Amino acid sequence: MTGTGGSLGLRSSSYGSLQQFQMGILPIVQTTTTPPLASRNKPLPKMFKEKERLFLWICKFAPRKKIGMLLLCAVSAAVFLGVLFVGKGEDAQVGNSVRRMGFNSTSDFSYTVSSSTSIGQGSELNNSESIMAHQPPPPPPPPPPPSLPPPPPPPAYFTGYTLPPGNLCEGFTLPPPPADKKRTGPRPCPVCYLPVEEAIALMPKLPSFSPVLNNLTYIHEENLSNGHFGGSGFGGYPSLKDRFDYYDIRESMNVHCGFIKGTKPGRQTGFDIDDSDLLDMEQCRGVVVASAIFGAFDLLHQPKNISEHAKKNVCFFLFVDEETEQFLRNSTDMGNSKQLGLWRIVLVRNLPYTDARRNGKVPKLLLHRLFPNVRYSLWIDGKLELVVDPYQILERFLWRKNATFAISRHYRRFDVFVEAEANKAGGKYDNASIDFQVEFYRREGLTPYSRAKLPITSDVPEGCVIIREHIPISNLFTCLWFNEVDLFTSRDQISFASVRDKITSKTNWTINMFLDCERRNFVVQGYHRDILEHWSPPPSPQGAVALPPPSPPLNVIQNETLLHTENVASIIPTKTIPSRRGRERKSGSRGHRKSATNGS
Repeated sequence: MTGTGGSLGLRSSSYGSLQQFQMGILPIVQTTTTPPLASRNKPLPKMFKEKERLFLWICKFAPRKKIGMLLLCAVSAAVFLGVLFVGKGEDAQVGNSVRRMGFNSTSDFSYTVSSSTSIGQGSELNNSESIMAHQPPPPPPPPPPPSLPPPPPPPAYFTGYTLPPGNLCEGFTLPPPPADKKRTGPRPCPVCYLPVEEAIALMPKLPSFSPVLNNLTYIHEENLSNGHFGGSGFGGYPSLKDRFDYYDIRESMNVHCGFIKGTKPGRQTGFDIDDSDLLDMEQCRGVVVASAIFGAFDLLHQPKNISEHAKKNVCFFLFVDEETEQFLRNSTDMGNSKQLGLWRIVLVRNLPYTDARRNGKVPKLLLHRLFPNVRYSLWIDGKLELVVDPYQILERFLWRKNATFAISRHYRRFDVFVEAEANKAGGKYDNASIDFQVEFYRREGLTPYSRAKLPITSDVPEGCVIIREHIPISNLFTCLWFNEVDLFTSRDQISFASVRDKITSKTNWTINMFLDCERRNFVVQGYHRDILEHWSPPPSPQGAVALPPPSPPLNVIQNETLLHTENVASIIPTKTIPSRRGRERKSGSRGHRKSATNGS
């Protein structure tokens, strides 16, 4: 046993030997806690003997029951406390190690269970602090992602207005027609206009809402094939399938609308206009007043009662052909200028139609194509004289009514079928063509006008004046109206109701059809030039003053009564008119008086 113990003692010492220990030479480093073998052979100290006696005493009395149990409990308690103390120490060591790991997670570390000297711990902490001191600061956090832009606000539109309380026009009503049995024809009636300054101040700054249709584009095509149903190259020969499809109103539409060929309306399209004139037309913004005279068919009238603001800001354009231009240069002081009074004269070449009246429908219905930057337009036929400021007219018939299209209804006729018969009786167009057009509309569903169509007040307009705002839905209406004029007869009064009813059935868009007597309040209706057959144009003015034309003879007026009853109303019809038309005129007059009483 002793040898075994000695050998264990020798193996337990790593830095010395037994001979060195006996000679009194201490080892340099002693890390083991097991005593050397020589120390075990020495006599035991006194304290150890006392512990041995205590152990013998315990062994002597332990077999006794009570003392044994007491000793067992004491030993168990000591073991429990020892285990608890050792567990807390290990937890503290693990916590310190974890804290050192979190202090510098980027530096290398080693986890050891053996105890370390305080010097080693201090140097390790100092090394960590020095690494932290020389470590570059962490990069700044990345910037937050850019926030999405806020959604655009909903588009704003003009929604109308009400006149302030106490305004004279707020409670204005039409007076009853004068009881003058000698004058049975149409006449003007009072209209309440705002002062020019107030009308200008009320001009909307925002466009009106266009129901359903928001984007309208126009077909351009160079290679055309002759249509099987009719039409013209200027209109593009739209097929019946195209025609039906255009009445399916959608958010975006691409339609036939004249000017099919060429690079832009007025340039190599038919209805060709000089580039200098096109530039002036493109620069026109805000409001345009437009008219046309082709074939020297009418006499030119200068607008009257126009405010200085309108003279500076409203465009006045008159479209003429070469024949009319030559007539104006010979009969007025126009000379070589393109300006005649307020009118800016625009010469049109290469007219698309041989019929002067059909050529006149191009600027009448397609002003939005000729003036792409204009907001409001006022069209008046060449035979009319404007006598009210354009701003007052727009305020009264568009802005105050919150309307985008206004046209007067015919003073006598309200039904398309009756209008067609009047056109045939007056020789306005080929009878067979009128019959074909009316029958086509009847098969599409057009019915005679009746009170069941209210609030629609008439199916027949007096189309010599059109007041409108250029928005997609009103532009579509005039495009499709022009297509009917191009496809059928040039009598636009016959095709008006068919186009209007198809569009209003798909949208909530409406047309303000005001009284014809109100129209006659702001335009004065004159004679066509062919009535004044005895008036010849004066020679080219060279200081000479042009004399006014003489009064037309009575027989000319009677002939005009048959052809244009709406123009010469003060002449009583002759006996050559059939009795049926007399009954028609009488019933129409009663209807007109009733509408005038209830109109605004």
